[in-house]
Parts: sequence; structure tokens; C-alpha cells
Amino acid sequence: MTATTIQCGAVLWPGYLDRAAQERLLATVRDVLAAAPAYRPRMPKSGKPMSVRMSNCGPLGWMTDEAGYRYQAHHPETGAPWPPIPDLLIAAWRDLSGYAHPPEACLINMYDDAARLGLHQDRDEKDLAAPVVSLSLGDTCLFRIGGTRRTEPTRSLRLASGDALVLGGPARLAFHGVDRIMPGTSTLLREGGRINLTLRRVTPP
Repeated sequence: MTATTIQCGAVLWPGYLDRAAQERLLATVRDVLAAAPAYRPRMPKSGKPMSVRMSNCGPLGWMTDEAGYRYQAHHPETGAPWPPIPDLLIAAWRDLSGYAHPPEACLINMYDDAARLGLHQDRDEKDLAAPVVSLSLGDTCLFRIGGTRRTEPTRSLRLASGDALVLGGPARLAFHGVDRIMPGTSTLLREGGRINLTLRRVTPP
């Protein structure tokens, strides 16, 4: 397994998880979702539903609704605390992040064939020294990444099931998004679609 530098600070690990590891991780994600069901987040101010469903695990979870973007310690619909981050994800963070302190949040984004995610920055964390570590399960997506200003040029790459992507250093605040899902490119999820897991450190150690 060889890492590929996409741009300074953005590193792709193709096939980081083999099929057996993907299946183990998927089983743990299903356990998380049984305790913290996926829900449809809403955009700030307008309340418009997003096309991506989401959930979280860890001490904190990222969410958005009419009140804005934020982290909070409980599920917005059940009111229950988020489940702990599974050991498999903690191990991936230790392996890939190069950061001494553990993640505090794992955002679970669930894409069906029609879901998209517009260009955005991950900037709601107080600790921007820690990278964002992303793991893909299921169908391949067309992922777009640019610079730290929305007007900078972007490039596209495919993220397949089992791939890991690390955004740190100069790429920590890079604009990025998902243009589309490629149906039928993986047999991992019986329902089809894609699950993306992003591990973040939220507060300074």
C-alpha cells in the first residue's frame, strides 16, 4: 500500500482497508447506527434538508440545523449521548493522523445514489493542528478538492471503498466536496450507496 500526495497536506491511501477490514468496520458502523440512527440534517437559517444523511460517534458530534453548524454531545433526535468511537477507527486514526491525541468526533455521512456534498471547509473545530482522517465504504465517489479559498482551482479524484484520505497541514482547510456517487462500483453495502467516516479532533489537548 503506497500513499499518494494529492497536494501539500492531502494524502490518499488507496486500498487502506482490504475487503475483510471493510466488512469488520461496516459491522461496527451498523452497531453505531443502531444506537444513533441516521437523520437528515438541515442547512443553517433556511432549514433546507441536505441530501446526505448523517450520524456521529464519539464524545462530540457535528451537526447542522437552523441554528447553525456546531458540535454537541447528544443526538439531535433521540437526545442520547453519541456512542463511543469504535476501536477500529481509533486504530486508523493512530496509524494515519500523525497526531498524538485521540479524535473526539467521527462524523458518519451516508450517501444514496443522488446525494451530493457541495464545496466546504471543515473549520468548526477549535484544534486545527489535527488533521481530518476520512475512510470510505461502499460505492466510489467523485471527490473534489481545491485550495483554502473557494475561488482557487479544484481537482477531482475517485475515492473507492477502503480508501483513506488525510487532510492536514496546508490542506486542513482546503475546500472539498462530493460531486456524485457511482452506483454499482462496490458490493460492500447491500443497500448500495456510500458511507464516509471522518475522524476529527475538536478541542485543543
